[in-house]
Amino acid sequence: MSMNSLKDKYPDLVVSMRKAAVLAGLEILDIYAQSDFGVQIKSDESPLTLADLRADKAIATTLAELVPDIPIVSEETYTEVDRQRDAIFFLVDPLDGTKEFIKKTGEFTVNIALIVQGKAALGVVYVPVSGDLFYRDLDGLSYVESGASRVDRRGQIAQINCRAVDGQKIIAVKSASHSNEETEAFLRKYNPVQSKSAGSSLKFCLIARGAADLYPRLGRTMEWDTGAAHAVLKGAGGNVYRIDTFEELEYGKEVMDNPHFVAASNGLNLMQS
Repeated sequence: MSMNSLKDKYPDLVVSMRKAAVLAGLEILDIYAQSDFGVQIKSDESPLTLADLRADKAIATTLAELVPDIPIVSEETYTEVDRQRDAIFFLVDPLDGTKEFIKKTGEFTVNIALIVQGKAALGVVYVPVSGDLFYRDLDGLSYVESGASRVDRRGQIAQINCRAVDGQKIIAVKSASHSNEETEAFLRKYNPVQSKSAGSSLKFCLIARGAADLYPRLGRTMEWDTGAAHAVLKGAGGNVYRIDTFEELEYGKEVMDNPHFVAASNGLNLMQS
């Protein structure tokens, strides 16, 4: 389904995704203000809080009401049944960066992507603490809305774009919690003049808004960790590539693990390094 077809069939799709993300953010902030998050450890040893669960419920309820014919695949409700996915589906991480949430760094996000035939087509990345909401619209371009703390009122909106890459002045961004030596070795090939650190999907957003050029991830991630921010980056003039083939990262695989990848501005020639 093309972007024009999406626009014809679902003209309010991004508005619906925004509403779901903001409502989830309100649930998250309610828990964030408390002293006890009720942290559990899931089978994959990742943390889970009441904020994850309440945000997930808010998103599922909102999307089911506004866009009932598009199925939802979420980190918190994913089961083996979800391996049989449709050609179009929502891919949700209701609280990306739970470790950052627990540490109270503010660097956590709500991620809602629309996957169409394996590609990240649309995405909303909401930062509850700052009120910034990054999204790729049905026009194929990406924007940031500042002060997106209310469902019934839009904040200030500005288009975002990757910066023009200077091969001698590359700025890299790394995970705040998950960097490793393999990642450092990959970065050394590009000799960045500066490295920034950020949590959750904010790393992609730094590239999308022109504050960095390159983000490699040589470690375990899942599709819901990347789908929404991937779409935002595409709309800003970047993309996310598998490191083994340098082909665009795809979604809806039988196994939801991502391969190692690199997110970058399209102006950076990854193949030459």
